[in-house]
Amino acid sequence: MKTRTVQIGNCVIGGGNPVLIQSMTNTKTEDIEATTEQIRRLTDAGCEIIRCAVPGMEAAQALREIRRRIRIPLVADIHFDYRLAIAAIENGADKIRINPGNIGSTERVRAVVDAARERNIPIRVGVNSGSLESDILEKYGTVTAEGLVESALRQVGIIEDMGYENLVISIKSSNVMMCARAHELIAQKTDHPLHVGITEAGTLYAGTVKSAVGLGIILSQGIGDTIRVSLTGDPLEEVKAARLILKTLGMRSGGVEVVSCPTCGRTEIDLISLANQVETMVQDIPLDLKVAVMGCVVNGPGEAREADFGIAGGKGVGLLLRGGEILRKVPEEELLDALREELLRHV
Repeated sequence: MKTRTVQIGNCVIGGGNPVLIQSMTNTKTEDIEATTEQIRRLTDAGCEIIRCAVPGMEAAQALREIRRRIRIPLVADIHFDYRLAIAAIENGADKIRINPGNIGSTERVRAVVDAARERNIPIRVGVNSGSLESDILEKYGTVTAEGLVESALRQVGIIEDMGYENLVISIKSSNVMMCARAHELIAQKTDHPLHVGITEAGTLYAGTVKSAVGLGIILSQGIGDTIRVSLTGDPLEEVKAARLILKTLGMRSGGVEVVSCPTCGRTEIDLISLANQVETMVQDIPLDLKVAVMGCVVNGPGEAREADFGIAGGKGVGLLLRGGEILRKVPEEELLDALREELLRHV
């Protein structure tokens, strides 16, 4: 769906531009060395916008040096204290995330908006299912998609009434279907860009599944301009999951895609370990192709025909494949190296 364009540092979201991947650091922001090192690793993994928590003034002031050291836009995550939002803007944040409802009085919100206006810094208005106003909860009886949308548009309206419309909206819930419904509703009511995600999705396994389902529903309808996969774990896993979700939806290309067969009684190789090793091994290979990892030499070549390259394991030996055709037999312990060597020949 067509939304307004918003400039965030050296990136643009909305207006039909590609959906960008975000993550959030879990270091102490005031620890500049640890924070910048984590951002570098996330950037290398494919993160395009990074958010840092700003719980105090030391963290707000650290943003200046962090911003100087990184090459992707920096978003400051603010709650409750309007002075931290202003300090974050003054120290080079490319965007701030606030909920006007917990910032305080109209005068405090206006002070933040004026600081953002002076530097033309976008404001992301974030509303979560756990932070709905009491009157909205009373109106709907519980947390609902309609209540999330009403709350978000109310908060956006506060800033719009101050004459500032450089905004991004996020409405998040840990309830996947409610979150999807809320995005369907809000997309009909606003053309501000939407930051999409399933909040508090959970651990690596559960959170990835919930995020894939929720983001898949939302993005497949043309809704969403930037995403974050929220996981209880290493932020690198958030970026990897987000990239795969976008690629699966046909919204991203580039990078090696690994497919592998389920194990069965014919498997005579440690396929689980091998598939994981291949997935790790190809991360630094800049090719847009598909690699198949198959567990037996009986059906492997045929099953791998749709892949560009592949390996099929046997008893102590494996096949190196290209387009389903056998290139050569390789001892099992040399399969991984043989595949990498073959891929690098085509870089």
